[in-house]
Amino acid sequence: MKERLITSLIAAIVMAGLKAEVPVGIPKLIVGVTIDQLRNEYIEAFSSLYGTKGFKRLQKEARIYLSTEYPYIPTDIASSISTIYTGTVPSVHGIVGSQWLDRKTLRPIKATDDRSFIGYFTSESTSPQNLLASSVTDELKQATSGKGLVYSISPSREVAVFSAGHIADGAFWLNDETGKWSGSTYYGSFPYWLSKYNDTQALDLRIKGRTWYPSLPTTDYQHLPLPSSQSDFQYTFSDYKSEQYKRFKETPLVNDEVNRLFEYLLEHTEVGKDNVPDMITLSYYAGTLSGKESASTTLEIQDAYVRVDKSLGELIDLIDKKVGLQNTLFLLTGTPSKHVFEAPRTNQKIPAGEFHMQRCVALLNMYLVATHGEGEYIEASYRNELFLNRPVIEKKGLAFNRLQEEISHFILSMSGVQAVYSSADLRRGVWFPHIENARNNFHPQRSGDIQIALQPGWSLFNEYDQYTYTAYYGTLSVPVFFFGNGVKPSVIYTPVSISTIAPTLAGILRIRSPNAAMTSPLWEVMR
Repeated sequence: MKERLITSLIAAIVMAGLKAEVPVGIPKLIVGVTIDQLRNEYIEAFSSLYGTKGFKRLQKEARIYLSTEYPYIPTDIASSISTIYTGTVPSVHGIVGSQWLDRKTLRPIKATDDRSFIGYFTSESTSPQNLLASSVTDELKQATSGKGLVYSISPSREVAVFSAGHIADGAFWLNDETGKWSGSTYYGSFPYWLSKYNDTQALDLRIKGRTWYPSLPTTDYQHLPLPSSQSDFQYTFSDYKSEQYKRFKETPLVNDEVNRLFEYLLEHTEVGKDNVPDMITLSYYAGTLSGKESASTTLEIQDAYVRVDKSLGELIDLIDKKVGLQNTLFLLTGTPSKHVFEAPRTNQKIPAGEFHMQRCVALLNMYLVATHGEGEYIEASYRNELFLNRPVIEKKGLAFNRLQEEISHFILSMSGVQAVYSSADLRRGVWFPHIENARNNFHPQRSGDIQIALQPGWSLFNEYDQYTYTAYYGTLSVPVFFFGNGVKPSVIYTPVSISTIAPTLAGILRIRSPNAAMTSPLWEVMR
């Protein structure tokens, strides 16, 4: 009896020891970093300006997918982040953009707006309810019965909310008006530790005198041609008065604010401190103050990447110190550069032109009135989309799909138009060049009845919503880095879809993929 009791005690101790260990291959913490406006060629072009702890370390020690493609157009920050963390495209997850036109009111609505909830340190009412698919963060929370901690930190509200998902412990973003870190009652009560941070360390207490200027001697920035008249730049944010925080968020200095709060979170929560996997998503900015690239911003662009590289190195060191890289899977990728939204380049012989939606609508209405009689056939235009007046069309007894086809043929005769996609075309198996990319960004309840695609280099201007877009048909791809947690370094040149990230993270965590994930995991990352 005594021997049996001793044997049972030994077995219990062994089992307890096994439970205390982290399962082989499963990280204690996943840190997902997305960099807005990240460009693959710039990472390489500016490498001589970097230190050893950021991009260069990742290039040596990470598994890198150099060509990770976005399978839809047009892209923006909200749709891109939603695709990264759900593993599917906007036609399924529903986030077709940062905002879209509400058919009932004919007014734009923001993707994150939700009047059912109020904000902390912000007047914005916010939730992720418009995201129609589960995210990998949702699946982690469900698989761990809520014990796995999930937080998101981003300068942008859209990025914070859609990377956090539906059941995170918190999503935090910088308030444009106050410089405080904000949140939503959707995620429950606001953490005491973050309220304390806002009271003692928030940006508004330190922004006075903050300045963005070249961090290296100007003579080092020779990788893009500098204007002969430009020798330096300097932006002091207090000069922008009411827009000082909004402007600050459009500089790489904001990345240090993200790192700062992330460190505070690690110190004041249980993230990475037990054997239940946790996940934190962060976002950086690698663009210019104006958000556009031109000859006058080449110095800003180069310095932005130098500062991003420094912030990345500091983040990696912080993770190693607080949690250990062997216990952490570090993911880095980007959201597409805004260079595809620029106005046409001037003084060059590259074909380009301008397409004005207001003129298009006026001509189209004149044609329809002449053909079918008096009536307001176009109810609204938004971005590159037209919304048809269904009650008028029904009253006149016109076949909706046939009228769409008629409108498409009329618009195709206009200068600069490459293709016109009707909602009927996008919902059935019709094939045109590039229609699959348009179809992947079409949602019946959130998209227009007609979508206009321009010829490469042409710019669309919609005077109604101040939207501009330059047609770009080159592949929109970003790099993806997997680093830490035993990942073996290698470089993969074969293109993969951005939708592979979420199922790959799920595979690493040994949990179910998000419920709308459209691809299999990159299994080799786990080997």
